[in-house]
Amino acid sequence: MAHVPEKPVLEGLENKWTARWESDAVYRFDRSVAREAVYAIDTPPPTVSGSLHVGHVFSYTHTDVIARYLRMRGREVFYPMGWDDNGLPTERRVQNYYGVRCDPSLPYDPGFAAPETPPKQPIAISRPNFVELCERLTVEDEKAFERVWRYLGLSVDWTLTYATIGRHARRVSQLTFLRNLQRGDAYQLEAPTLWDVDFRTAVAQAELEDREMPGAYHRVRFPLADGTGHIDIETTRPELIPACVALVAHPDDARYQPYFGREVLTPLFGTPVPVRAHALADPEKGSGIAMICTFGDVTDVVWWRELSLPVRAVLQPNGALRPVTWGAAGWESRDSEKAQQRYDQMAGLSAVKARTKIVELLKESGDLLADPRPITHRVKFYEKGDRPLEIITSRQWFLKTMDHRPGLIARGQALHWFPAHMRARYENWVNGLNGDWCVSRQRFFGVPFPVWYRLGADGSVDHNARLLPDESQLPIDPSTDVPAGFSASQRNQPGGFTGDPDIMDTWATSSLSPFIVCGWETDEALWKLTYPMQLRPQAHDIIRTWLFSTVLRSHLETGQLPWENATISGWVLDPDRKKMSKSKGNVVTPMALLEEHGSDAVRYWAAKGGPGVDTAFDAGQMQVGRRLAIKILNASKFVLGKTEPAGAVTHPVDRGMLTRLAEVVRTSTASFDEYDYTAALREIETFFWWFCDDYIELVKRRRATDSADAASATAASSLALSTLLRLFAPFVPFVAEEVWQWWREGSIHRAAWPTEAEVLGAIGGAADAAGLASMTQASGVTALIRRERSLRKVPFGIPVSILRVPDAAQSDWPRIAADVLAGNNAAQASVEFAPEFGVEFAPPAP
Repeated sequence: MAHVPEKPVLEGLENKWTARWESDAVYRFDRSVAREAVYAIDTPPPTVSGSLHVGHVFSYTHTDVIARYLRMRGREVFYPMGWDDNGLPTERRVQNYYGVRCDPSLPYDPGFAAPETPPKQPIAISRPNFVELCERLTVEDEKAFERVWRYLGLSVDWTLTYATIGRHARRVSQLTFLRNLQRGDAYQLEAPTLWDVDFRTAVAQAELEDREMPGAYHRVRFPLADGTGHIDIETTRPELIPACVALVAHPDDARYQPYFGREVLTPLFGTPVPVRAHALADPEKGSGIAMICTFGDVTDVVWWRELSLPVRAVLQPNGALRPVTWGAAGWESRDSEKAQQRYDQMAGLSAVKARTKIVELLKESGDLLADPRPITHRVKFYEKGDRPLEIITSRQWFLKTMDHRPGLIARGQALHWFPAHMRARYENWVNGLNGDWCVSRQRFFGVPFPVWYRLGADGSVDHNARLLPDESQLPIDPSTDVPAGFSASQRNQPGGFTGDPDIMDTWATSSLSPFIVCGWETDEALWKLTYPMQLRPQAHDIIRTWLFSTVLRSHLETGQLPWENATISGWVLDPDRKKMSKSKGNVVTPMALLEEHGSDAVRYWAAKGGPGVDTAFDAGQMQVGRRLAIKILNASKFVLGKTEPAGAVTHPVDRGMLTRLAEVVRTSTASFDEYDYTAALREIETFFWWFCDDYIELVKRRRATDSADAASATAASSLALSTLLRLFAPFVPFVAEEVWQWWREGSIHRAAWPTEAEVLGAIGGAADAAGLASMTQASGVTALIRRERSLRKVPFGIPVSILRVPDAAQSDWPRIAADVLAGNNAAQASVEFAPEFGVEFAPPAP
């Protein structure tokens, strides 16, 4: 028997059902099932650095819709949640929140207490103190994130959470690194590295973005070393002239062929440098000949490497020009005194200020041939940075990728992509790689490399004399832990040891999410049950980072794909059609939206954004979703207002309705199986509104009687409601659960997904084509009557007096007449058949 509230409302459903689901362990993963029953999801761990935004709600809803569907299909869904809480975003938030900065040279202060309000000048604290503050703030942020996710209705198993800086994740990260090192896939090298001068850390290729920036071409004269002439070049970075090691032109460029093998002198500094040929030089760019500096851009690195040129680096990690002694080895000059006097005016300046100064000097010397020519060009930035990247020679850890490109392409081809065209983005990224993955970062809050180094008798670091921990000791922190055979007093002392100062790139940890959640090397039974996983859901902008890096790590460690399928969500766009992101400052925080419209309404909007499709933020769609949820309550209240007597479904209109519903079940299930939740929702929603507006209105008066036809309508509408609630459950879980519990035992989210056979079973196991035709005619005639009422502004209360039924409906009329006439206030109408539809209404009462 149904227990329907007198005035069902949406308010309060989130808190009510979230608590019940947790207490009843509705989403708890059951480890006792067979491997074939498991569906494991590699949930993206959101970056814990402040607050979630509506873009997170958008994509995580997509994942949850799939999880709920598959759980109802009988799969045991393994659905963990992680927190990506290490790296630069967290550090920046902690610095701003507490008003501190990390100084690794300071000792740990066990009594340090962060100020209640951030001071104007940041307080310098030790790395261990800084890490403690990071951990304290991320714990609070994680709680806030979880509150939002629960309110949204994510059907996560909240006993399966992890943090990328947690002890287990650190162990997995360090263990895979040691295994990579043993196999030769990880290596350390002092080499030119992309560098952010503000964050003072190396940056990987995957973290770059191009931005349009103003610049200028400077036409500068390089005299030939033998005094017989000169070569003019154009450069946007004249401040790097002291770092010039060669000029380069295309080997086929006849203008410069006579100069190949000869030397020129750098203006201002008089350093002899060769003129070389290389196919990457562009004859159409500038004057057709370029200076090679160490290093101005990535092409400089290629030329330097392939032409075996020396290093003459002037940029420091802070972005300023370093002191140089002209005349020393590597800094040769025809006039060392003049070179020193000119360079000293630039030393210590930032690159931009040094550029201004050297232009002044070039004008004074006559080597600047014209005023700078303004241009706009694309410049590489760290995606979180504010100043253009530089290239600094530094010692970094790398993970081999270039050697594995063919295998990685094959992995991408074996992965099932939804939508399929997203595979091209992956392949383009792999094919466009120009170097191995730099996985080290010169930051503080992250997973440290589990490495120490011996110090020589003079205190110098011997990077070839590595000291590694035993795997059983992991995780370790080389800045505080001590290698075997040494004492703490030997740290940073001649003949002693020192810890590797760097941490791993955050992607180097989050790329191991399948290893972390599936119990790699810690829980063999769970590992066998859940790995490889079935699904990686994520946004398309991190295919090059998270998806690629996870494929790489699994390829190296297990020799297989980490998952079978990848579903790719689009972005949420603001009203100007730009991506919503925290860095752009155009985000909408979700909690107010969820409280204003209701979680089901916001989920409805999110599910309207198809796989891989960028979707505009639209509060109007959320209002539509809220109206849908309210309609579910009201329609359910009507249907459940009479559930007995229910008999065999015999009436043609009822049988036609169930035939149509069975088709909706079939097509929506097929769409879900292709991860096209948007198409499934469209099918379900279209049927639901027709069911409410047409079917219920047609049968409500018949259903109110005690006839066999009434029992047919009662049975059909009850089955339809049960089916529709289950079809809607992945999308609007709160209202679906609310109504389900009015008349069913157990959670709807553990109920069986409806099947075509289940629905057709009520009408003999097969579609009723004649019933479908009758129902279609009844619905069609009803639509025509309603259209005329609307056009003529005739309210429902005024009855139809004359109804001209189209001839096409005549054969079905005996089976549908009673419903059509009763449902349209036409019980007393004169009915006739005609080639064209027509209707007349009784005159309004005086």
